[in-house]
Amino acid sequence: MASSAGRYDVIIIGGGINGAGVARDAALRGLEVLLLEQKDFGSGTSSWSSRLIHGGLRYLEYGQIPLVYESLRERRILRRTAPHLVKRIRINIPVYDYSKRGMLMLRAGMIAYDLLSMRKTLPRHRVLNRKEFLQHAPGVNASGLRGGVQYFDAQVAFAERLVIENIIAASAAGAAVKNYSPVTAIDIQNRQVCRVRYVDGDTGSAVEAEARAVINATGPWVDRVLAMANVPMSKLMGGTKGSHIVIGRFAGAPRDVFYVEAHADGRPFFIIPWNDQYLIGTTDTRYDGDPGEASTTSEEIAYLLSETNRIFPGAQLQEKDIHFTYAGVRPLPYMSAGPESAITRKHIIERHENAKNLWSVIGGKLTTYRNLSEKIVDRIVEASGLRAAACSTRDQNLPGATSMDAAEKRLGEIEDLSPRGRERILDVYGSRVHEILHLAGGGREQCAPVDPLNSVLAAEIRLAIRHEFARNLVDILHRRTMTGLSSDLGASVAQGIADVAADELGWDEVEKARQLQALGDYNARLKVPGTAD
Repeated sequence: MASSAGRYDVIIIGGGINGAGVARDAALRGLEVLLLEQKDFGSGTSSWSSRLIHGGLRYLEYGQIPLVYESLRERRILRRTAPHLVKRIRINIPVYDYSKRGMLMLRAGMIAYDLLSMRKTLPRHRVLNRKEFLQHAPGVNASGLRGGVQYFDAQVAFAERLVIENIIAASAAGAAVKNYSPVTAIDIQNRQVCRVRYVDGDTGSAVEAEARAVINATGPWVDRVLAMANVPMSKLMGGTKGSHIVIGRFAGAPRDVFYVEAHADGRPFFIIPWNDQYLIGTTDTRYDGDPGEASTTSEEIAYLLSETNRIFPGAQLQEKDIHFTYAGVRPLPYMSAGPESAITRKHIIERHENAKNLWSVIGGKLTTYRNLSEKIVDRIVEASGLRAAACSTRDQNLPGATSMDAAEKRLGEIEDLSPRGRERILDVYGSRVHEILHLAGGGREQCAPVDPLNSVLAAEIRLAIRHEFARNLVDILHRRTMTGLSSDLGASVAQGIADVAADELGWDEVEKARQLQALGDYNARLKVPGTAD
């Protein structure tokens, strides 16, 4: 028999960027919130994007001007409220003789882009002739090059941390946040959700909870969650898969991001300097399978390598040059026909007819998660008659976004930490460096690096477990310290991190070995097929 977790104002199913953002917004308004995530926070679609916070220049082609305006406004807000995570980048778009989007179209698009972001703090675009473009990027293919444009946007190198900081803020505001707590049933009676059943990640027990409103923010899993209801639900989701490859520096590699039109099909893709590597993607193909099983195919790898080699002919990239790959499913609305690129990226908030207090989120993107959260909480407060404060997320910083100079100074006092480790810690935690050092208590052992590269502090692992809801080695490497996204997928630091985690969580040698094996299995899925160790 299931135990009762009580009654909440809002139950949120899904702990990706949208669910985390909604939980933070609702909790800051004084609502009683329960967030349930089947695996780890941010472990689904939020981890597998191109890691950009952008206005959506390409959306102008499809006349989605309101979405571009919203995206540019949200980009500005995120750069102010999360400067340690969201940083400006310069993007180059080369134009060739064969390009579908010529110089006139690009100029018009960039003028519109600048006009829609009139209050921005980023520089305006520049138009470059052929000579100027080659001076800036000498490694680019000069054959047929007519020139190009440069403009500025933003990047969130560690999108996982954007999710985690929203989770931390939601918890600090009073929300109950539970990872590894899968929902098993949604009971609907008289066109209302009367209870949500789930397995508690802390105890393994079956639990049920009630709420005035339930939000299905599970991304590409939306329809699968709706299938748990005891009444029929309409199909809402029509996701497309986006795949990426990650490589090291190559001959002629650019300093800045390149936004390139593929010769094979005219689809734009990115070549992005990222995490001391290059992130290349993405593809856009319809996908009907389990979102958790999405992976990069050999055809997609060949496509991305070929197109990158065409733009940078000195690269001569091959499969052996790939560090790892990843793929995710975009949670887009169902559309039976038409090109994948034409499916709107605008979020849709669906209130279900046969369960008036059940809401589903379709679509959306990293850039606009905060605005989506504000909108859905506004609607729920109004529809449910809840008493709540006004939204405050537009002006309230995320946890790591204050006192950055002081954090950098304190981190500099740790003599044994490598410069690369210092840079990573600031990029990952921002001003929460103070929490790491407070947790260390000034003790040399906790401030000492745990790996041969002197890049990871023991106190980081303790922070991840005690205050960031990490439960296992994959959580710690891939979504807390971010060391799992290095060129070796964290192999050089895994043992040292496992030793500290074992001490913190009470693992014996058998469990520690199991955790290391689970990390190896997770990493094997990211390797090019046929190259996993």
